[in-house]
Amino acid sequence: MATISAITKREARITLLLSALAAASVTLLCSAEPTFAGASVVKTPKTYCNPINLDYDFELHKGSRPNHRSTADPVCIMYKDKYYLFATNQEGYWWSDNDMATWNFVPCKFKVNASDDQVCAPAAWPAKNGILFLPCFTEKDTMPLYISPDPASGKWSEAVHEFPVQTWDPSLFEDDDGRLYLYYGSSNVYPIYGVELDAQNGYKPKGKILELLRLDPQKHGWERFGENNQHGKMAPFIEGAWMNKFGGRYYLQYGAPGTEFNVYGDGVYVSDQPLGPFKYQDHNPFSWKPTGFARGAGHGSTFADRFNNLWHVATMVISVKDTFERRLGLFPAGVDKDGILFADTAFGDYPHYLPSTQRDPHTTFTNWMLLSYKKRAWASASKELQKAGENASGAAVKGKSDPALAFDEDIKTYWTAPNGNQGHYLAVDLAKQVEVRALQINYADEECAFRGKQMNVRHRYQIFQSLDGKKWDLAIDKSRNESDVPHDYIELSEPISTRYLKLVNIEMPTGCFAISDFRIFGKAPGAVPEPVTGFSVTRGTTDRRDAVLSWKSSPGAYAYEVSFGVSPDKLYSSLLVYDTRYELHSLNVDSAYYFKIRPVSECGIGTAGQAIAVE
Repeated sequence: MATISAITKREARITLLLSALAAASVTLLCSAEPTFAGASVVKTPKTYCNPINLDYDFELHKGSRPNHRSTADPVCIMYKDKYYLFATNQEGYWWSDNDMATWNFVPCKFKVNASDDQVCAPAAWPAKNGILFLPCFTEKDTMPLYISPDPASGKWSEAVHEFPVQTWDPSLFEDDDGRLYLYYGSSNVYPIYGVELDAQNGYKPKGKILELLRLDPQKHGWERFGENNQHGKMAPFIEGAWMNKFGGRYYLQYGAPGTEFNVYGDGVYVSDQPLGPFKYQDHNPFSWKPTGFARGAGHGSTFADRFNNLWHVATMVISVKDTFERRLGLFPAGVDKDGILFADTAFGDYPHYLPSTQRDPHTTFTNWMLLSYKKRAWASASKELQKAGENASGAAVKGKSDPALAFDEDIKTYWTAPNGNQGHYLAVDLAKQVEVRALQINYADEECAFRGKQMNVRHRYQIFQSLDGKKWDLAIDKSRNESDVPHDYIELSEPISTRYLKLVNIEMPTGCFAISDFRIFGKAPGAVPEPVTGFSVTRGTTDRRDAVLSWKSSPGAYAYEVSFGVSPDKLYSSLLVYDTRYELHSLNVDSAYYFKIRPVSECGIGTAGQAIAVE
């Protein structure tokens, strides 16, 4: 805010005093487990929230681009009862014992080329003798194929010193009969290729390298280049091949149309043979999340957990400080009775349950609703104050100075304090007393000074709660945290009943205390909204890839969830829309579609009406 009242200044002094006196810490995702005084925070999380809370690397880009965190192109596999997660430019990888809640980083610098040791879009596969690992490389490089029977130790050896096929975005797949296959390609000119490898003869190609897939954006709207599949100035990219075998059939997955766009998703072709011919699955893209707080669900991998549930881990988009500023997301997945592969991305950046048994992939959503969207916010002090632009409430106009940017459900925008000093705070009025079940703090790394992997950095903070905005009690204490938690997610074992929340900075790893969103989940009192009326879908007459969706507002709803698909019982695609109109440019020309809509409120989700058929 441009002005701070005497009460607010006094609150700031009280906050600093409480920060100094507090002596407890909470158990959080990816953090240590010290003693805790305050709200009841679970020691072993049962839920998670995208983006995944990992200690992402700070990119090593040269030149004038701002320092930023990023990773993309994830591969997640199980090996000897551990999950292993590999991704682009991390100077190592992560493993999780059996819960996918706590991820442990393993520093490991693989040889890539003479000038760089950053691994881009690697392949990994749990073969019989260990995990096989292959980074991408070009004809100018030589690259080993690595193997490790104990990857948690960080020890790798060379399965072959010079892998015989130059591959960009490689993927490995070992079939049930022990035969090994390679898939690769990342281009807006060339296709996805595939070939069998001879593991007994230096992993040389066994037979001809085959052209397997190409994009067809004239038929598949979601493959068109550009934000919202519009205004693309170049041909779209096909990349990120990944293979799974389900029910005796082979599912070759690929990413499109570009990693920097909200519509970045994964499609799939299916065959009875590992090298095709492949047929386009009618429901495509199978992994897709173009709306919400964190968007994008492309270039990923599908894997089974220890309960044999399927998951899809994929790339999510920020693209603010750099085109390739990205994060990772985890989505429940499945193969239905008709052999259709899908990922459930509905409410894909809200809290979901982690695996504890076999489950229906559509049942992982906790139904904890967002309580903080566009609520009144204020801060101790803000960077880039614009007094002339103050609105009626005294808040600065949008720019990094507006605290409202931390509650707008957009990972691309953020509020920032002038620096990273202890005592800066961000507060919100939730408008009424509500039941808080979980919180997510998304840091924006403003004026970051780091490049490369940082092993001993941490975020420390406290969260206070109040019923009247005057008397503040310590709710969550992370003043002794020792972990790097850029997307810290806090799950409470018992809900907090409160109206006001205040996030107070104790220590930053680098740069300013900056928050892209302080997200609060739970339930508000009251009934769910009535079903939506006036829902209509008008498909384009000149371009069948397009459709316009519109409806009447539903009292009490802050958003609307639109699900759609190629048959009324397969509404696998989802949109979360904060308006009463949406332009869709992502349909497949040759498919009919069915649409449903549900109102979303802080009290819960309303029911949907009959599906609308659109020929």
